[in-house]
Amino acid sequence: MSQTISARAAELGLTLAAPASPAANYVSSVRVGNLVHISGQIARQGGNVAYPGRLGAEVTEEDGVQAARLCALSVLAHIAAVTDDRIDRVARVVKLGVFVASAPGFSRQSLVANGASDLMVQIFGEAGRHARSAVGVAMLPSNSAVEVEAIVALHDF
Repeated sequence: MSQTISARAAELGLTLAAPASPAANYVSSVRVGNLVHISGQIARQGGNVAYPGRLGAEVTEEDGVQAARLCALSVLAHIAAVTDDRIDRVARVVKLGVFVASAPGFSRQSLVANGASDLMVQIFGEAGRHARSAVGVAMLPSNSAVEVEAIVALHDF
């Protein structure tokens, strides 16, 4: 594949924004050998937190799926930055960690996480299939409903 990550996203009607800067004393991504670890990304639109609150309270399941998709779009922006936007540099999305701010009793975190997982497969095809954790938490930074982190394997070039 010689297509760019940005072009593949555009085919889906999506636009990659510039990668978000870290909010504290950490870096957005770290490459160790052929693995890139991408820090957790929250759902943002126009610089603001999209879908604030907790699933099962202020946020619907459908909005949670969209929030996970926005988080994954931010992860993709970081992958594009590390790979010079070359989709052929990505060998595999190894793992996604999806954190879902959940009200007591909400137990459909895995369905919310599908918003991120599905986008990875839409962008990278079979190489986008990954291991995953979907975890319910009490609260996330900036009151975001969802946060997604990733580990990505790159090809040697």
